[in-house]
Order: sequence, then C-alpha cells, then structure tokens
Amino acid sequence: MFAQRLAVARPLVRQARIIPAASTRSFIVGFPRKPTTAPLDPEYYPMHNDATDPGMNGGYVNPPPEKRQFRDPYGDWWDKQERRNFGEAVHEDNDILGRLSPEVYTWTTPGKGALQVCAFIATVLGLCGVVYMFYPDKPAVPRTFPHHGLEKALGGPGVEKAKPQE
Repeated sequence: MFAQRLAVARPLVRQARIIPAASTRSFIVGFPRKPTTAPLDPEYYPMHNDATDPGMNGGYVNPPPEKRQFRDPYGDWWDKQERRNFGEAVHEDNDILGRLSPEVYTWTTPGKGALQVCAFIATVLGLCGVVYMFYPDKPAVPRTFPHHGLEKALGGPGVEKAKPQE
C-alpha cells in the first residue's frame, strides 16, 4: 500500500519542483516581491468598530466562559476528553478553559489550606524539638591524651626549644 502511494506521489513531486524563471530570478537576485494587496470584500470581511464589535474579535460569537473541568464527565460528549460537542463554538480563551489547562482546586478554601500548611509546619518543628531534647549531646566519651593532652609532643610552652640550624 505504501509503495503504491509512493509511486503515485513521485510524478507530483517532480511537477511541484518546476519553478517559473521570473520568480527564481527575483529570488536569486534578492529583491523581494511586492505583496499583492487586494481590497477585502466587505460582504465577507465587514469593518468592525467598538459599537458593532465590542469584543474586537471580528464578529465571532463568543460563548460564555465555562471551564471544561466543571462540565458533566459522564455526559454524552462528541469529544470525551475536552467535553465538547461537534460544531460547538469555542471560547477565545480555550487554552485557559480547556481540560488540558491547570485544574482549579475547589476541594478546600484558602483559609483551611493556610491552616493545614501551618499545622504541618508546627508538626515538623515539634518533632524536631522532641528529637533535639532526647538526642544525646556527644556520641562517645571525649578522647584523652597523655602528657597533658600531647602538650610536650606537639611543642607546647614547657618544651625545650630546638637548636637553630647553622
């Protein structure tokens, strides 16, 4: 099947590579072509202003903003993931209102959330305080050295001075 499609597409590729000489020449020389600006048909592209189009979206019928996460998940939707039907107008902020945008957490209020965070911090600090109170200060008996803590071996104040080198 793929080989048949490839065989049919080869002549089309060869035809697409044929470029008129005038456009090639202007491209090689580096002069940009002038864009063709045809006037827009007012029947299809009416001129809008604030009075006729307050949303300034080209006359698009913008549905009310409704986050898709709050729609019925068990409803008979054409697109089950996005929870929308075929042909339904899409809000211009669909990237914010769609199912793949970050979810709005409604399971708790901000006051209860702050209380839960404070309770967690108090629990952790309380546990740290209890461990600090019952943790031993030193893991072992302090080391002792002979000769007053190696004073003589390390050249302390009571040691004879070495002879200067000549």
